[in-house]
Amino acid sequence: MLQKGNGRGKNKTKTARLWVYARKEDTWASGAPPAVWYQFSTSRGAEHPSQHLATYEGFAHADAYAGYNDAYRTGRVKEMACMAHVRREFFTLWESVKLPVAGEAVLRIRKLYDVETQARFLPASERVALRQEYAKPIFDDLEVWFKEQLGKTSSKTPLAKAIKYALARLPKALPYLDHGFLELDNNIAERAVRPVAVGRKNYLFMGSEADGKSDAIAYTLIETAKMNKVNPEAWLAWVLERIQDHPANRIHDLMPWAYQDMIDAKNAEAEAKDAA
Repeated sequence: MLQKGNGRGKNKTKTARLWVYARKEDTWASGAPPAVWYQFSTSRGAEHPSQHLATYEGFAHADAYAGYNDAYRTGRVKEMACMAHVRREFFTLWESVKLPVAGEAVLRIRKLYDVETQARFLPASERVALRQEYAKPIFDDLEVWFKEQLGKTSSKTPLAKAIKYALARLPKALPYLDHGFLELDNNIAERAVRPVAVGRKNYLFMGSEADGKSDAIAYTLIETAKMNKVNPEAWLAWVLERIQDHPANRIHDLMPWAYQDMIDAKNAEAEAKDAA
């Protein structure tokens, strides 16, 4: 973010943040439409996620950033660790130096994902049953195996660091075995970050805090539309035609999924007329 510098008054920059919160529940047949919410801040302090989640109750899939801990301490927000972040440490070691233990860790974690391939799009109760039967033994063996490997590994090596990270995160990934609405990772949010990373390479800076907040709104609208497979430009044009006289207590009627329902209804009506 651009900001005025001291002394000669030249513009300088500081690192600001865009936080992302995503929901995509079709993997457990929820029926709720996907959505993503971006928030801008000028720092990475723990107060920001605490404010963002001030009224939220439920699980949060996240990495190991300590800034979320204040939210977890409230008891309203329950932590679900990300196994993709656990896997990433070992995959990097396998790709770079071909460490056999790292390769074995990747294969063992992959078995958990193989179970998730079978569980995808099943109702929550069926996902739990599948995970309890097939994923839980893999998960339990993985923790035992990590402890064995740590005892054979020098404590100052990158491999030891990866194993310690895994052992710290595994207990916080356990809830997914008992709750079918949880995922094994937070890749939904990770994917929602990518448009920001791509955009940053093009525009380089936020001009100010106000610009950052405006960009967060734009990302929220556009990426939510895209998650619902709705053309953002067409949807926003449709909203702008209606929003001036639209009741504030019926804002849900202007959501991307409502727009898509309207389009689908019109297409179905046209097909019915053609068939007649």
